[in-house]
Amino acid sequence: MATKTSTEIIKDGLWTNNPALVQVLGLCPLLAVTSTVVNAIGLGLATLMVLIGSNLAVSLIRNFVQESVRLPAFVMIIASYVTCAELLMQAYAYELYLILGIFIPLIVTNCAILGRADAFASRNAPGPAILDGAMMGIGFLLVLIVLGGFRELLGQGTLFAGMDLLLGPMAADWVIRPFEQYPDMLFMVLPPGAFVGLGLLIAIKNGIDRRIKARQQANAQEPAASGSKRVRVTGHVS
Repeated sequence: MATKTSTEIIKDGLWTNNPALVQVLGLCPLLAVTSTVVNAIGLGLATLMVLIGSNLAVSLIRNFVQESVRLPAFVMIIASYVTCAELLMQAYAYELYLILGIFIPLIVTNCAILGRADAFASRNAPGPAILDGAMMGIGFLLVLIVLGGFRELLGQGTLFAGMDLLLGPMAADWVIRPFEQYPDMLFMVLPPGAFVGLGLLIAIKNGIDRRIKARQQANAQEPAASGSKRVRVTGHVS
C-alpha cells in the first residue's frame, strides 16, 4: 500500500475524506448534540482526543496483535480513551458532561474512530497515524462547530451561549446576539433541523468540489487547445 504524504493526510481529514461530510459517519452524536456551539465543541474535542490516542496506540501494537483478535483489541483501546475523556469532562466541565449525557460514552461506537484505526493506524507508523487521527478529528470538530453555530443562530438567535460551561466564568460574556427580539425557530433546535443543516453542508461541499473539478478540467484543456495550431506551408518541394 502506497504511503500517503502529510499533505494528502491533512487534505483527506479536513476536506476530501471528511468523516462527517464524505464518509457520513458518527451521525448519531453529530445530529443530536449540535443544537449549540458549546455542545458541538465539547463532543468534538472528546472525539479528537480519542482519535489521536487510539490511532497512536493501534499503530504501536500493529505488529504484535493477531488477526483474529485485532478488532476486539481496537475496541478495547478506543473504550479506554473514551473513559479517559469522560473522566476529564466530569472533572473539568461537569455541567456540559451532564448535557451531552450518553453521547460521550457512545463515542466508542463511532464508526469513524474504529474505521481509522483499522484502515490507517494499523497499517502505518505512529507519526502518520497521529496526524491522520488529528486531521480526521479536526475535520469532524469543524463540521460540528459550523452545524452547531448554524442551528443555534437560527434556532435561538444567539452564538456562543453557555461557553462558560466549557471554559469557565471568563467565557460567560462571550454570547453574541445579532438580532433584537428574535423569534426562536424551534424547528432548527429539534432533530429535523439537524438533518436540514447537515444536508445543506453536504450540498455546499459537493457544489464546491464540482466547481473545482470543472475549473481543473478547463485548465487542462487550455494548453492542448493552444498547442494545436494549423501551419501553412508555401513553396515547392523538390
